[in-house]
Amino acid sequence: MKLATIQLEGEARAAVQLASGYLPLAAGSVSELLADGAWEQQVEAAMASHQESEILPASSVALFNPLPTPAKVICCGLNYSEHILEMGRELPQHPTLFAKFADTLTGPTETITSRHSQNVDWEAELAVVVGERLSGATIEEAAGAIAGYTVANDVSMRDWQRRTLQWFQGKAYDASTPIGPVVATADEIDPEAGVEVICRINGEEVQRGNTKTLVFSAAALLAYASQFTTLIPGDIILTGTPGGVGMGMEPPRFLNDGDVLETEIPGIGTLSNKISIRVAADAAAQ
Repeated sequence: MKLATIQLEGEARAAVQLASGYLPLAAGSVSELLADGAWEQQVEAAMASHQESEILPASSVALFNPLPTPAKVICCGLNYSEHILEMGRELPQHPTLFAKFADTLTGPTETITSRHSQNVDWEAELAVVVGERLSGATIEEAAGAIAGYTVANDVSMRDWQRRTLQWFQGKAYDASTPIGPVVATADEIDPEAGVEVICRINGEEVQRGNTKTLVFSAAALLAYASQFTTLIPGDIILTGTPGGVGMGMEPPRFLNDGDVLETEIPGIGTLSNKISIRVAADAAAQ
């Protein structure tokens, strides 16, 4: 199944995507839905008992960030083996992790605005969503605790990222990381068998990778993170980006004001975010 957070009568509401549209659920978001330990049964009951009149046509539905209130947003860098090897690096023994805040996330069609950076880069990613509490988990336990997967783009402010050895300030800008448009449950997507991760700028493809080349699988990342921090339902881990980011091009290429950034994973959906660069002259000179 595919879960979404939609706008209904001016408020956010969790919904399940059906062939004919979206069926609203009782929870206020997918984050709230996953907090209920019986969320799968709740969705299945709604699907089994709904009236056709309750379904909202997809054309009339506005989709929000499906997971607005994660307790943790963890990201993995350098995780696609082909990209690592083509950069002349050795495969890592342990994941390279960093964190974001919940308010770093934004919706699948929202404009991404930069007021301090002119080096705005793209990083298309598969994100894994936690469905059960995990602490000190094995890979097998982590695999069983995956609620599903969604699309993300770890939009990065490279000039700020390069200011220090720590990436944090270039990765945690408010409303800079779009996710969505839905969460595809774990029975619908198998990253280890391979799904495509695609990024386009104004229709031009700049990234295409396959998750079967991930060094650390989604389950392995959850298990590793759970050794030092407890994961709870609704938490998110971004699994890394394939080759083709702007910073790695010769010369480097960055997003421009008015560009449309599309991020697609077949089987989940596509994000489409317009870029707004609003950097004052004095800030750009710093």
